[in-house]
Amino acid sequence: MTLPWLRPDGPLVTEQLLFTRADGSGAVRRTDFNTRVWKPALVKAGVLPRPGERHQAAREHGMHARRHFYASVLLDAGENIKALSTYLGHSDPGFTLRVYTHLMPSSEGRTRKAADSMYEALATTADGPQTAQGA
Repeated sequence: MTLPWLRPDGPLVTEQLLFTRADGSGAVRRTDFNTRVWKPALVKAGVLPRPGERHQAAREHGMHARRHFYASVLLDAGENIKALSTYLGHSDPGFTLRVYTHLMPSSEGRTRKAADSMYEALATTADGPQTAQGA
């Protein structure tokens, strides 16, 4: 497959596809992978209904769920929205923030830790009457 590299008008780069159709005729389509591989694996794992029952067409049951999982792991590890936006191929970090803000860890603990650290550093500096007497 030959595509532009780094930006839409970038130089063309040819690479072999990692996931190809069994007949070698091109890339595996997301819908084919979902139907033939991913959802049957979820059935076998007991996540989706038993074999023979109809699968929901919901995106959260397909490969798109893996994308959200990836985003949530990076956000939980402290990755910033601008970097995540780039990794996900979004042109606007604001879009990424609107979609994934519910996955961002609470900053309350980090805020308390930062304030505590500041006050702990101040507590080690002597500035009372004993400081004046020692001078």
